[in-house]
Amino acid sequence: MFNEIKITQFLKFDPILKDKIWGGSKLSSLLGKKSTRGDIGESWEISDVENDTSIVSNGALKGVDLKELIAKFKGGLVGEKIYKHFGEKFPLLIKFIDAKEALSIQLHPHDALAKKRHNSFGKTEMWYVMQADVKANLIVGFQKDVTKQEYTQHLENKSLTDILNIDEVGSGDVYFIPTGRVHAIGAGVLLAEIQQTSDITYRVYDWDRQDSDGNFRDLHTEEALDAIDFTSKLSYKTCYSKEQNKPSEIVSCPYFTTNIVPIKGELSFNHSEKDSFVIYMCVKGKVRFSYADQNEELSMGETLLVPATINEFIIESKEDSEILEVYIQ
Repeated sequence: MFNEIKITQFLKFDPILKDKIWGGSKLSSLLGKKSTRGDIGESWEISDVENDTSIVSNGALKGVDLKELIAKFKGGLVGEKIYKHFGEKFPLLIKFIDAKEALSIQLHPHDALAKKRHNSFGKTEMWYVMQADVKANLIVGFQKDVTKQEYTQHLENKSLTDILNIDEVGSGDVYFIPTGRVHAIGAGVLLAEIQQTSDITYRVYDWDRQDSDGNFRDLHTEEALDAIDFTSKLSYKTCYSKEQNKPSEIVSCPYFTTNIVPIKGELSFNHSEKDSFVIYMCVKGKVRFSYADQNEELSMGETLLVPATINEFIIESKEDSEILEVYIQ
C-alpha cells in the first residue's frame, strides 16, 4: 500500500522568488518575502515545475524537496487517487504575485494541446485579490464574442484592449481563468494564484516594453491562435459568500477546489472524507495549526501543506484572519 509510510508533519517550503520585468515591492513589504534583488514579481510557494522544486523549510523534513517527499510517501502525502493519476508529479503550483506594472496579455493551452506541444499539463488557474491600488484592474476575457479575424486585426493594430473585458478590482475579488481565456494582471494588484503545475504561457501582447538591455520579450502569436477561446461571458468575476469559522467554496473544477475560511477563535478540521493533500494560504491576519504535539504559525503571505494522512487538526486565530483552503476532489 502507498500509505504504509505515514507522514505526520505539516509542511512549509522556502519561497522561490522570481524576478519579473513587471514586479514590485509588495511581496517584500506586505508579505515579508526576503529578497536581496530588489523588486520581485512572484513567490512560488509550492512548486514541482522542472528546475523549480520546492524545499521543506520546517521540522524533521527540513531540506527535503517535494519530489523526494512524493517518492517516499506517495499516496500518504498527496492522496491515493491523486498518486495513481499523477504519479510522482505534484499537480498544483501555488503562487503570490505582485504586479507593479501590468503583466503581458496572455493565455494558456488546454491539457491536450499542452501535452502535444510541450509535454506539459495545461494551465487552468484562479486569482484571489489580496490588495489592489485605487483603480487597479484585471483583464479577463472578451467584451463580446469575436472572430479569429477580428482578434487578429486588433492585435495587429495594437488595439487589443478595445475588445477585452477590463474590471477594476479590490480585496477579496476572485477570478477563475480556464485554459484559452485571454487575461492579464493589471498594475497595482497583489494576488494569490492557484493553478495546474505548468509554466506554459502564450504571450500575445506585452505593451511594447523592453527589458533593461533594450530587448522585447518573445510573443507567441501563432501558437496562441489555436488555443484562444473567442467566446465571451456576461461577467467573469466569481460570486461567492463566506461565513465566519466555516469553509465556503469559491471555485471548484476538475483540477482543484478552493474554499475561503474566515476565522477567529478555534476551529476543528476533519478531512477524513478527502483523499487529497490540503493546502492553506493565509491571505489575511495570522493563524496557528495544531496536530498532536506540533504547532505551525501561518502569517499573511505564507503557505502550508497538510499531507493526506493528517485528517484531524485545529486552526486558531486571535484576530480576524482569512485562509484559502485548496485540495483536489
